[in-house]
Amino acid sequence: MIRNLLLALLLLLPLTCWAEPADLAAVINSLETPFSRQTPVSQRISDFQGEFFQQSHIASISRVQHGEGRVRFKFLFQQQLTPTVMFRWEYSQPEIQEIISDGQTLWFYLPDNSQVIQSDMSEVNKDGGPNPVTFLSSLGDLGREFSVTWGEPRLDERGNYRLRLTPRVASNLVKVMEVVVAKDAVEKGQQTSENPIFPLLQTDVTDQQGNRTTIEFVNVKVNPGLPASDFKFTIPPGVEVVKPTEQQTF
Repeated sequence: MIRNLLLALLLLLPLTCWAEPADLAAVINSLETPFSRQTPVSQRISDFQGEFFQQSHIASISRVQHGEGRVRFKFLFQQQLTPTVMFRWEYSQPEIQEIISDGQTLWFYLPDNSQVIQSDMSEVNKDGGPNPVTFLSSLGDLGREFSVTWGEPRLDERGNYRLRLTPRVASNLVKVMEVVVAKDAVEKGQQTSENPIFPLLQTDVTDQQGNRTTIEFVNVKVNPGLPASDFKFTIPPGVEVVKPTEQQTF
């Protein structure tokens, strides 16, 4: 009897240990669904907060720069195809700085310089092609801006999925992008749930000059109910406001 039980367990092992990888459409769907206006509110990611680690390789001088900090995002799903995105990147390394947007205005605050660069979001998007700053606004419909194929390799060392995104419209800021999609989100598939899994683990952007920036998201909390006031910037006393026409380096 024990022998029969052991044999039965051995026969079950391939079903649990050697599951077939998901197909490309399922991985794309797991990334798009939580950010789509078509998704029921209870299954949608309306906001999130977490930490990030950034590594930037500057091709012209073969230099690598590391950064880290906290990030917050809020998505306003209205009638337009893509949501309005509000965000706040707070860098603690390599220097303290903040990049904030309420969906209309973008502020790039450099406290060590006592300076904030203030831009209209329409100016940020005027390039026409995909933009790393506003990339998350297109997650609900990736095919609209990108041709999506498997990354190389298809799986990372933890079994998460890699996708390669090539812009459909030429962009100075994005030549190609790779993203890592959480295997847990893919395995969950389209099951109904009121606790969506944050599917985006990492982005890896290469621009037309060969510069490469990798951002890893960690300790992400989904739908904490962030107030819109988190994405407004109050200019501190004594801080100079610079417009993009005055500061071409932004």
